[in-house]
Amino acid sequence: MTRIWFNRWFTTVAHYIEMIRQNHDGKVFEVYGSHPNEDALYLQYCDQAFVEPDLSGHAYVEYCLQICIDKEIDLFIPRKENVLISRNLSKFHSIGVKVLVSDAELMALMDNKAAMYQSILTKEKELKKSIVPLPDYVVVNKVEDFKKAYHYLREKGHTVCFKPVIGEGANGFRVIKEEQETIEELLTEGVSRRISYEHACSILSQQESFQDLMVLEYLDGYEYSIDCLAYNGDLHLAIPRKKVEGRVRELEENEELLQIARAIHQEYQIDYISNIQVKFSNGIPKLLEINPRMAGGLNISCLSGINIPYEAIKLLQNGGNEFLKLDPAMGIRASHIEKEVVLS
Repeated sequence: MTRIWFNRWFTTVAHYIEMIRQNHDGKVFEVYGSHPNEDALYLQYCDQAFVEPDLSGHAYVEYCLQICIDKEIDLFIPRKENVLISRNLSKFHSIGVKVLVSDAELMALMDNKAAMYQSILTKEKELKKSIVPLPDYVVVNKVEDFKKAYHYLREKGHTVCFKPVIGEGANGFRVIKEEQETIEELLTEGVSRRISYEHACSILSQQESFQDLMVLEYLDGYEYSIDCLAYNGDLHLAIPRKKVEGRVRELEENEELLQIARAIHQEYQIDYISNIQVKFSNGIPKLLEINPRMAGGLNISCLSGINIPYEAIKLLQNGGNEFLKLDPAMGIRASHIEKEVVLS
């Protein structure tokens, strides 16, 4: 039996826990889960669950090391402080724990969207070839520069949006609309990610400077997440997952997107599971971000018949010596419904 620990993940990790348990090799896993909130839903899917203390930084890494010793953990799949944990891998290896993380510097680079974009532009200049198209963008941290960036992008014919340089998901993302909000919008529409230019400037002017924002062209086409499985430079799997209307998703055989995945992995060797997000504009797929971890919708890509979380664990356990013959079924369309969970 192998003991595996997930620390402070998002709720959909419950799907991955179930997939790991239901692996085709019949291997037995005892799953440990932790979170600061005792009602975090994925804890209900763990064999052992416990509440984490309010720690961060090196104190949290030391806490994780002690948990691994006390609970005799074999495999650790961290989300919280995963970059810092990756920088301290030798400490985990010294107590016999394998950790599902990629290179620390690479993970830190990808956490910063602006730094990642600049890295791609630098590499493309050196290689004299394209890796992946990028949207037009400007990085700002003062309202005056925000205004200049907005007008610069508008003059190029773009609808403009902005988001934090460092952030997760759609937190902080807004699309700038040209007109003020109407009474109808205020009274009849739900929470909107659209904001007027005047309102955005008013909020941002509350401080002399603010955290770095990317002001960029809004991409109005279909969005795709490309779920990837790789190790030591070998890209074993890439599944483009199209976000259709509402909650509908489609696994699409798209050679253009597969080539983007190959090009990125050739230059940035992201071990184990990663996710490349792109969005189309005028027929061109442009990069949104790269996440060196399991994405929230990975379970949809696993409908292809590939148990991606378990395959990543096999790569981790066997040092990449596992022969992978993966033939995903594509063209699958799926959605999901919410399910009640009784809290124990």
